[in-house]
Amino acid sequence: MSTPAYLRDGLGPDAVDYRAAWDRQRALHAAVVDGSRPDTVWLLEHPPVFTCGKRTDEHEKPVDAGGADVIDVDRGGKITFHGPGQLVGYPVVRLPDHVKVVDYVRRVEEALIRACADLGVTTARIPGRSGVWLRADDRGPERKVAALGIRVSRGVTMHGFSLNADVDLGWYDRFVPCGIADAGVTSLTRELDRHVGVDEVLPHVERHLSELLAWGPYESTPDYEPRPEPGRGPRVQVLSL
Repeated sequence: MSTPAYLRDGLGPDAVDYRAAWDRQRALHAAVVDGSRPDTVWLLEHPPVFTCGKRTDEHEKPVDAGGADVIDVDRGGKITFHGPGQLVGYPVVRLPDHVKVVDYVRRVEEALIRACADLGVTTARIPGRSGVWLRADDRGPERKVAALGIRVSRGVTMHGFSLNADVDLGWYDRFVPCGIADAGVTSLTRELDRHVGVDEVLPHVERHLSELLAWGPYESTPDYEPRPEPGRGPRVQVLSL
């Protein structure tokens, strides 16, 4: 099967305001649904913004957002942060009949795990917790380097992932990322003790997404030990209409 097309017109100084990106993403979704556009992955950055999925409780929102917007959105999951130095990806792709939503999420996670491995950072999934994680070690507790939150409408995906390349981690001190208080957040720059920009990460992510979103069989990276998120059951949180 063919791989998706890519848009890369919101990076660096051209970072796209979240609300404007959301409007454009809805237009992309409509075009993929009606067949006037092929499957598309939009890779971009945002100015600082907190986005709150459907499971976000009011008390989980930052009291002091540091001047960043706090926006309620129509994806699954809880609150997360987007900002400069973080690669955001919005795959707007039609799921084949044989690919279930959970399989799609795992394929995106796998692409990010492989991209991190290319750069020398070992990561995996933690069953019970969405996203891409590093094990606890002498550098810190279990910590997330990539977050996921998606929506599926009319068989086509929206929203997607964020991978911390060189993002300012101080933003995460203003809230509890994804509602998980017993773990941390990290970046590739922090883990590798060198600057890792979005431009360095992007080709690896794109290559592995192309492989995984061709919908063929693949070998999954082994998971870490299960660890459920506080107050929730299923590992993958999505909205499907």
